[in-house]
Amino acid sequence: MRKPRLDTHQTPTIQVIERMFTLIEVLAGREDAMALKDISEQAGLHPSTTHRILNDLTVGRFVDRPEAGTYRLGMRLLELGNLVKARLSVRDAALQPMRELHRLTQQPVNLSVRQGDEIVYVERALSERSGMQVVRAIGGRAPLHLTSTGKLFLATEDLQRVRAYATRTGLPGHTRNSITQLPQLERELVKARHAGVAYDNEELELGVRCMAAGIHDDQGNLIAGLSISAPADRLDDGWLPKLQQTAREISAALGYGAAGR
Repeated sequence: MRKPRLDTHQTPTIQVIERMFTLIEVLAGREDAMALKDISEQAGLHPSTTHRILNDLTVGRFVDRPEAGTYRLGMRLLELGNLVKARLSVRDAALQPMRELHRLTQQPVNLSVRQGDEIVYVERALSERSGMQVVRAIGGRAPLHLTSTGKLFLATEDLQRVRAYATRTGLPGHTRNSITQLPQLERELVKARHAGVAYDNEELELGVRCMAAGIHDDQGNLIAGLSISAPADRLDDGWLPKLQQTAREISAALGYGAAGR
């Protein structure tokens, strides 16, 4: 059924976004590629408007153009969907083990993932008894090179990519302990690769140290980091084996190592 034309008095930006979502919904209703005329009619949009928005979506890989004048949903949507799925899955798998690790250490336990040049905190287990105020709540972000989990992600990359990150970001510092020079960062990443764990020694916040271990998916990809935060003078290396064990437990729940069993 043809939809009424979307000629509203909304601001242009909101109007374009709504039209974009409408076109994606139309394409989602068909498995095969659709002709511009059919898309336009189903969306209730003028063909020239439809063509312009679809071209913009094609540039971003949200829409593919298999042949001239035909369109279908693009791979970028699949990539983003898989990213969201992975984050939701790792959070579900991690929540109970995180709570147990927090019970043992009485310190905040953080789950974070990489997004571009930052990590994003997606879950946290903590209580007031830890005696430490957590500045970055769930949804908070921090630069890769200043965090224990971020260093784990950087440690998976080759030297060229690490140097590209340094050039791109400028390695900004937050405290006097922050790593702001590439040679120092490279040495830190060598340690992380060798040990399989990484540390933040008051580099993001003075008075706070962290240790992190990686969480891997069923393909062996590093998809998240599990970290313990504590006042700088109370971070205990004795927690490290349990942190690593908990990270392995979460990874196993996500299918890591299943092929070898």
